Amino acid sequence: MRLLVVEDEARLAASIAKGLRHAAHAVDVADSLAGARAKLDQDSYDAVVLDLMLPDGSGLDLAREIRGAAQRTPILMLTARGSVEDRVAGLDSGADDYLVKPFALEELLARLRAIQRRTPVFQPEVLHIADLSIDTRARAAERVGRPIELTTTEYALLEYLARQAGTVCGRAQISAHVWDEQYDPFSNVIDVYVARLRRKIDLPGLAPLLHTVRGAGYVLGSRRAG
Repeated sequence: MRLLVVEDEARLAASIAKGLRHAAHAVDVADSLAGARAKLDQDSYDAVVLDLMLPDGSGLDLAREIRGAAQRTPILMLTARGSVEDRVAGLDSGADDYLVKPFALEELLARLRAIQRRTPVFQPEVLHIADLSIDTRARAAERVGRPIELTTTEYALLEYLARQAGTVCGRAQISAHVWDEQYDPFSNVIDVYVARLRRKIDLPGLAPLLHTVRGAGYVLGSRRAG
């Protein structure tokens, strides 16, 4: 997932971003409402992790703006204030869930998985493409029962392509969901990672699953699209 973390405590923001990236998510960070608005105007996100108290206002205002613009981006609100009134205010502003500081990274990850499951398009935890299976909770993959050793970025790329199985994904789409704002659009990093991933999943004797559609992008599936 491509995530936006809006948190003004620099050490906490860095810790959250590090943990989320280790869990194969692409993460951008904003430390204010103004910074978050700029990033939301520029990019699309699969979810927003939003602090309640920010130096230039309340996260409640940003949540209302996102919902007022009819955006369905899941919002997980963070706060040190855990009263019933605060939780109700957060949920009523448009947040999908509410997490009180301090919290464990594993709980944050579990809540992000939960709000993704509540999106209009059901997101299964185990994905199957032919004889390839991907357990999104364990962040593990196997083909014909044999585990596939993947780096964090390789896994993130595989999961994104698997969720779009049968659909050609261009480099812009892939970079928007798998890489963060540091991605260089003039680099060949996506092609490099696709090649590495193909070597790991398309083993000799097995039908190829990862295909290149010249001039368009890549598609994961049992047969080439287009």
